[in-house]
Amino acid sequence: MYKAIVIGASAGGLYAIRDLLKPLPAEFNIPIIIVQHLSPHSDNYMIEFLNKTTNLKVKEVDEKEKIKSGQVYIAPPNYHVLIEDNETFSLSADEKVNYSRPSIDVLFYSAADVYKKNLIGIVLTGANDDGARGLFEIRKSGGLGIVQTPATAEASQMPNAAILEANPDHILNISDISKLLKQIIKEQN
Repeated sequence: MYKAIVIGASAGGLYAIRDLLKPLPAEFNIPIIIVQHLSPHSDNYMIEFLNKTTNLKVKEVDEKEKIKSGQVYIAPPNYHVLIEDNETFSLSADEKVNYSRPSIDVLFYSAADVYKKNLIGIVLTGANDDGARGLFEIRKSGGLGIVQTPATAEASQMPNAAILEANPDHILNISDISKLLKQIIKEQN
């Protein structure tokens, strides 16, 4: 039974995330937590954009916030997002990891620690290797690993790194990732 989905994206991620979330129904009930590499000075336009273009409720992560089903959470600019044992968020301004804050690996490691086999990790388009080691941790903890097909990514470096490092369960284009998530929800309900 999956309790959370974590998604990491970088270059080209805004549209990849939109295309992944758009087919998901409003009643999709697994929380989705997203790290998209952003400028530290971003106004996080992404939240407004996704709220307009998807059926899901999208919001920025708040410190100490309880993770709720049916919600999409976006990491705020310039903060790492961690998941605590009591399934709340904590934000950190610690050093950049993989040249990034927020870092995908930071989220993935903490999520794997909390959710173990009940976690789905997804690595999308990006131009570095952030997320590869985190996805490996998710797989090592028994979670499901999914990577965007590198040939369909705007920047293939991140998916390629995740495939090499984590040996994911699935390598799929965006629409097939959405289909798989809908199938998982159907089987869980």
